[in-house]
Amino acid sequence: MRVIPIADTASPGRACTEAADEIPRIDLPLTRREFLRGSGVLSGTLAAGGVLAALAPSRSWAVELKTLSSAEGESLMAMGRTLYPHAKLPDAVYALLAKDLDADAGKSADTLKLLREGLAALDTAASGSFAKAGGAKQLELVKAIEGQPFFNTVRGKCITSLYDNDMAFAVFGYPGASWDKGGYIMRGFQDLKWLPDPPAKASPPSGR
Repeated sequence: MRVIPIADTASPGRACTEAADEIPRIDLPLTRREFLRGSGVLSGTLAAGGVLAALAPSRSWAVELKTLSSAEGESLMAMGRTLYPHAKLPDAVYALLAKDLDADAGKSADTLKLLREGLAALDTAASGSFAKAGGAKQLELVKAIEGQPFFNTVRGKCITSLYDNDMAFAVFGYPGASWDKGGYIMRGFQDLKWLPDPPAKASPPSGR
């Protein structure tokens, strides 16, 4: 049994910005046969010194694609970053977009055809590989197909794939669901560092 360490999850959960042991640590067990069965694999490492590198069980990550190729997955990652650019989000988060679209393609021949034709068209427009084109060129090519079914499919999947996962939560400072812990008033209601402090009158004492 070969275990591939992975530092991401497509399932929503509570991310932690305080202690590493509160972030789910995931190992994806795959036998060698299962691993090689996939059409492609996306892999990489988390940047040293980043919040995710400190919290993840390993700096290495890998995502198996069962229908799309590695090249197609890399193009989807590049398109996702073009549509929703976040310098702080590692490639592992954008790989979730490719993983989720790969799953959709495996369930629908129409979706597979749409993705493959759309990605091929981007490569043709890039005169080679869309994934390897410069950022300005990628933005130009993506803008050119805005509103088309392929564009809408990828953009729509970005919303959940990129933002509804523990890695994104940790990067953006979202501590996860709080309803089952009594709400935010007594636990981090005003702990976001990227927003200005509200005036005192807007945040009176809770009375507890």
